[in-house]
Amino acid sequence: MSQKSPRKLRKAPIEHWSYSSLMSLMRNPLAWYKRYVEKVSDMPSGPASFIGRAGHLALEYFYKGSSKEEAIEKGLEYIQNVADFEINFGAAKTKSAQKKKRQSMEMEYKKAIGFYLSRAPRHKVLGVEAVGLAEVDGLPLPLKAISDLVVESKIDKDAIDIVDHKFVASFSKYGSNKTMFIMQAIFNYYTVAAMYEKPVKRFIIQECKRSKNADGSSQMKRHVINFDECEEEFAVFHKLINDATNEITRQRVYLPNPSDMFEGENSFDIYRLELVEDS
Repeated sequence: MSQKSPRKLRKAPIEHWSYSSLMSLMRNPLAWYKRYVEKVSDMPSGPASFIGRAGHLALEYFYKGSSKEEAIEKGLEYIQNVADFEINFGAAKTKSAQKKKRQSMEMEYKKAIGFYLSRAPRHKVLGVEAVGLAEVDGLPLPLKAISDLVVESKIDKDAIDIVDHKFVASFSKYGSNKTMFIMQAIFNYYTVAAMYEKPVKRFIIQECKRSKNADGSSQMKRHVINFDECEEEFAVFHKLINDATNEITRQRVYLPNPSDMFEGENSFDIYRLELVEDS
């Protein structure tokens, strides 16, 4: 009986895992290779992405002590300084249509950040945009994450919570049970625990809906993940990181994905240019 040859493994082509890197690999391996291995980041992003980034920047300034007006202005400056080629304008092809789209982006940003700051949650802040790298027992590569806020926990003064801001078109259907939220939370859990050396109790997601609710209901929704209740989720996370690492360290070819919404055609360009290694 013939035996299968063992998979040929090599050194991992990345130095660490992040939430965005892991999600990218699962969505489109070729796009992942381009961005995280070849370090090529040239795909334009949609307007919502820039509105979210501007909102995060404004909140970074706000929680570092800037006034609401100063914080809003910092986010607006960010949007105004984004080059046209960085934006995926969709159906807006003419210069005038793109100008209107940019004006719409600014208006939507100001509405969204205005909603948030009108009822901004108050915290005893320990860290803002805290960047962490953690070695974790049982995982072959370190984990890296950026935490929007690290705050003193309101349920345990000797512990800390992590706060994540999201500017959304609609509130999450699954809330704290959403798998992607939980995976992101665990990345942040390990990195914050390593940085602050304190118990990490919760991951708090503050969603802010960008468009005004017609019924006048709150533009904000809060979801809480309690790490003490996530034993099974941690086990799944460890298995996923190990399986993903095995996947990227075996010898393979990254095939183009023609159906990818943003990088379908571009994926063939990458393939033609042989940016990936031959098997």
